[in-house]
Amino acid sequence: MDANDGSSGVTQPAQDEDDTDQNTGLLGRLAAAFRPLATDEAEQDADVISPSSARHGMVNLRRMRVEDVAIPKAEIEAVPEQIEIEELVHKFRQTGFTRLPVFSGTLDTPNGFVHLKDLALSHGFNESDRPYDLAKMLRPLLFVPPSMSIGVLLTKMQAERRHMALVIDEYGGVDGLVTIEDLIEQVIGEIEDEHDSEDDVFWSQEKLGQYMALAKAPLDAFEADVGVCLTDAEDLDTEEIETLGGLVFMLAGQVPARGEVVMHPDGTEFEVIEADPRRIKRLRVRLSEQNAAK
Repeated sequence: MDANDGSSGVTQPAQDEDDTDQNTGLLGRLAAAFRPLATDEAEQDADVISPSSARHGMVNLRRMRVEDVAIPKAEIEAVPEQIEIEELVHKFRQTGFTRLPVFSGTLDTPNGFVHLKDLALSHGFNESDRPYDLAKMLRPLLFVPPSMSIGVLLTKMQAERRHMALVIDEYGGVDGLVTIEDLIEQVIGEIEDEHDSEDDVFWSQEKLGQYMALAKAPLDAFEADVGVCLTDAEDLDTEEIETLGGLVFMLAGQVPARGEVVMHPDGTEFEVIEADPRRIKRLRVRLSEQNAAK
């Protein structure tokens, strides 16, 4: 999932009751599963992870921190409080998100967030004669520290009926953003919706010699389309590599962190755009000058 919010507010802007009712069952089960897990001292002491993928996902609730899954500040899509309605509509359309943080001056002074549903119910459906007032549509944001476990945050989001939280650093500035979907994905795996890329669209060219690609992109197909060979470098065992993400993992020797740049022996750069502690999700590939000129 990319960006602020992949889940689908006028209303009662103080709460996301409409969205929460639909998710209470799932969130309730996750929260219930987390509580006994956190009190299982024997398992904590033994540092045991069950071979079951579901159990492994539940373990993530207490092992992983907010900073492990949050979108970094540089990638947050937000709007200023003075934004006009036409610009706001364009921003929703451009990003595909349903929730956008609203700030005053800079992102370090957030006022709340605006929900697409509130905007549509107030100014859509042939009711555009209503006066536009963004402040009246704002819903409150949740502020959390980067060290909070994702299980605690998930429970807190459920209790307070919030679907989005801003990560605040030690100086009170915004450090990142996390949605409830980001947390649930750590338990049940990636959730794809209508805004995610189609299965057969694995990469796109941003400019000459530079591509945005999914980590699951087939390596041989990418090489054939771009016209380069990334698997013929010496000291690089590529026999078992099938995807771009697999190649980058082998080059790095571990799952690289978001924002990390991994170098290929031929000079090609792989910038990790999206990742979590278990896998790489998206990459920016910058071909070497020699390869880009081909």
